[in-house]
Amino acid sequence: MAKPPLSSAALRDRFGPHLQHEPPGGFEERGRYPADRLVKTHCCFCGQQCGIQLKVRGNEVIGFEPWEEFPFNRGMLCPKGVKRYLQGGHPDRLLDPLLRTDAGFRTATWEESLDLTVRRLREIQARHGRDAVAVYGGASLTTEKSYLVGKLARVALRTRHVDYNGRLCMVSAGTAYKMAFGVDRSPNPWSDIPLADVILVAGANVAECAPITTDYIWRSRDRGGKLIVIDPRMTPITRNADLYLPVRPGTDVVLMMGLLHVVLRDGLEDRSFIEAHTSGFDAVAASVKPWTPQATAEVTGVPPESIEKAAKWFGEAERAFAMHARGIEHQSKGVENVLSVINLALATGNIGREGAGCVMITGQGNGQGGREHGQKCDQLPGQRSIADPAARRHVAKVWGIEEEDLPGAGLTAVEIMESIHRGEIKGLLSICFNPLVSLPDSNFTREALERLEFFGVIDFFLSETAQHADVVLAGSLQEEDEGVVCTAEGRVVHVRKAVDPPGRARADSEILCDIARRLGPADKFPYRSPKEIFEELREASRGGVADYAGITYDRLDSSMGLFWPCPAETHPGTPRLFEGGKFFHADGRARFVVTENRPSGDPVGPEFPVYLTTGRVVSQYLSGTQTRRIGPLVDQFPQPRVEIHPRLADSLGIADRDWVTVTTRRDAITLRAWRVRTIRPDTVFVAYHWPGRRSINRLTHRTLDPRSKIPEFKVSACHIRRADGPPEWAAEEGASADAYPLGVT
Repeated sequence: MAKPPLSSAALRDRFGPHLQHEPPGGFEERGRYPADRLVKTHCCFCGQQCGIQLKVRGNEVIGFEPWEEFPFNRGMLCPKGVKRYLQGGHPDRLLDPLLRTDAGFRTATWEESLDLTVRRLREIQARHGRDAVAVYGGASLTTEKSYLVGKLARVALRTRHVDYNGRLCMVSAGTAYKMAFGVDRSPNPWSDIPLADVILVAGANVAECAPITTDYIWRSRDRGGKLIVIDPRMTPITRNADLYLPVRPGTDVVLMMGLLHVVLRDGLEDRSFIEAHTSGFDAVAASVKPWTPQATAEVTGVPPESIEKAAKWFGEAERAFAMHARGIEHQSKGVENVLSVINLALATGNIGREGAGCVMITGQGNGQGGREHGQKCDQLPGQRSIADPAARRHVAKVWGIEEEDLPGAGLTAVEIMESIHRGEIKGLLSICFNPLVSLPDSNFTREALERLEFFGVIDFFLSETAQHADVVLAGSLQEEDEGVVCTAEGRVVHVRKAVDPPGRARADSEILCDIARRLGPADKFPYRSPKEIFEELREASRGGVADYAGITYDRLDSSMGLFWPCPAETHPGTPRLFEGGKFFHADGRARFVVTENRPSGDPVGPEFPVYLTTGRVVSQYLSGTQTRRIGPLVDQFPQPRVEIHPRLADSLGIADRDWVTVTTRRDAITLRAWRVRTIRPDTVFVAYHWPGRRSINRLTHRTLDPRSKIPEFKVSACHIRRADGPPEWAAEEGASADAYPLGVT
């Protein structure tokens, strides 16, 4: 039965988002009363996990200092990292558990809210079976919390349905790397990037989504390296590229096959490496024969001469480096896109060497660690397959349960929401996930949330999704709990606790353990600290692909991080994988995998002739739950807008800053136009950080990659026209004529 809607205006007035521009007490007070201490820790946002020192006074974070000794960022931070401390003491912060009523939310005690949560979950399972309850986790959780989410689901709830929002981020890359290499991790440390002679960046807006990585690329160019960028948009890093390939959305796999065609045609492959360390090459070589530069150009829109040049640069380089991100992964053939990049690297022998490799640029804060230890629907700790009998026996022994009591693989994140919509899953417990903003086809998601019999959320702000919850448990910011995270390059680092949660809010790890103990069996969740959770995680991962057995908090602190696998406390860690051509498959060889071009799940046509693609901007993070509350970051980019090429705009009579309506087969959105020459004339772009009537994910579709089950965010078909005037939401949300990035006139 659908829940009665709550007043959005009333929720916004009480819970925000409100903008905080200054730290608690203001800048003047911060100057008068300096910090008591500096806490060395890591940024709470993207997968780079830059080192930062938080300035703490009493129980408040009041600012930051650079941590210049931390090797990854050497004190550098992006705009989000610089302003992250403004989450502390925020007026929107949840200080008590909340219970839903027809009139809104009321505060509750922890006893009342936890009792209700556990009782409702038990009731649903008693009536409909264990799998009628699902658990959502998040890739920005510490690794200990990710481990807890998976164990809570499988041991306390005994449901097979647990997945996480990394399903919207890294799973295409992880799936492809497992298929090709037998392991899901970037093979190279970022210190290898400056040593490359050629860098190929495919579908990665590095300057806005991973700004510190830009510095590594510039250091390669400073020593004479060449930069090739593949993207439908000329993102900021492209301005200094040596070669830009403006690929048509959804045709990346064809472009990569075209590059490999030229490499093989001209004899630029590394035959000795291929024969000694790989299998499957002949089938891939045959599959790319039809993709001549001319044939590739006709499909991708990239000039044949550019295809020739890029292939020769990469193939002739002594050390070439490929980097990729969501642009090629957020597609219904995302896995094949990544495999096609890997095929190029393998064919040229650019794997497992200093300055030569193929890496994924992780998007979320703990996107790597968050998928390694058990909150992914098909995976157990140590990056073990839940279908592997030996893996099941090992983890069941560590957890003190019978192997047959361990559930099998469940549904993925999007599939869970579809099952809720069908009425099969009736209860949901969620942490660190805002699916109403981040899942595709958000009207479908809203309908599903309203059909749940019970919905519990753990969060520190009332997200748009949490507004649909029956119980909201006030959780913790990253600096209010201890743990580890794994960075984009595979380095495990220590997140130190800086302050306690405010008010009656509690650490996420304590909340998860409390729920698990109440569900039972209580003795399986005896932890008194995150360190105790991590000690068990070490044992659960021992002998797995992602082996953390040799990693301890003390070792992380003394070494500024360790790269896994690290099987013993005497082991130095493994910054570079595959040295000597040894891969993680049983035979030690890497796999070439044949890729093919398939149509998008939402093809362009006469009615919807324009490509719509989505992505991030530098001042916002994911669904914006955190960053849309930080005043200086919102000032930088106040509202979403439609990037449109002047040629397309002129054909439609659209002037700069006109209100325009973009329509897909699912919904329509009205935003301001921004005429730019940095996008293909057949494509428009909208950032995805905003909710409600500003959410571009109302327009995207639920077509999934058949292997990774990632949605096709990057390729939708749309129609665009000049709107009659501003939308109704503009006045409510304060969208003025200046709703453009800071400094744009």
